[in-house]
Amino acid sequence: MRTIIFSSLLLIFSVNVLTAQDSLATSNFIEDEFDNLIESSNNYQGYKVVDYDALIELRDNTKRHVQDLKNELQEEQSTIASQNEEIENLENQLAETQEDLKRVNEEKDAIKFLGMPFSKGSYMALMWGIVGVLILALLFFIYKFKNSNATTKEARHRLNETEKEFDAYRAKALEKEQRLGRMLQDEKNKAKE
Repeated sequence: MRTIIFSSLLLIFSVNVLTAQDSLATSNFIEDEFDNLIESSNNYQGYKVVDYDALIELRDNTKRHVQDLKNELQEEQSTIASQNEEIENLENQLAETQEDLKRVNEEKDAIKFLGMPFSKGSYMALMWGIVGVLILALLFFIYKFKNSNATTKEARHRLNETEKEFDAYRAKALEKEQRLGRMLQDEKNKAKE
């Protein structure tokens, strides 16, 4: 876009330089006509006598040339005005294009997460933050699991020991009950006899 504007400005200035050179060439034309008139005039007592028709022709040529220069100046001014307008339009287009480019770059650099736009850096920080929180949560749950698993193993071990003690106690109690039952039976048998 900048190359287009640069090329346009270069073209405008080169056209103005060429036009200025044409104007200089035509101004030499009037000077040549004056020189011709002076050279073709006669001398009389130290004065130059100029032919009236040649003087009128010079006046008409000068008026015509001045009018041509005015017309050329108006054309150049209108050309300059149109070129200035075109430059202004190009600058406006450039500003719009730069604004669009800025907006597109912002959209390209932004990532929408949960409906909210984030820059890539913020998004990466958020994602790594979430990953970090999840890793901490995983480590916490692993710790809790190992702690609970150790507690459960200890409780099972105690339960097994308690069951063994209870089985041993029950066996002793059963044995004692059987012994007492036999002793009672023996006493009953002795009493009957």
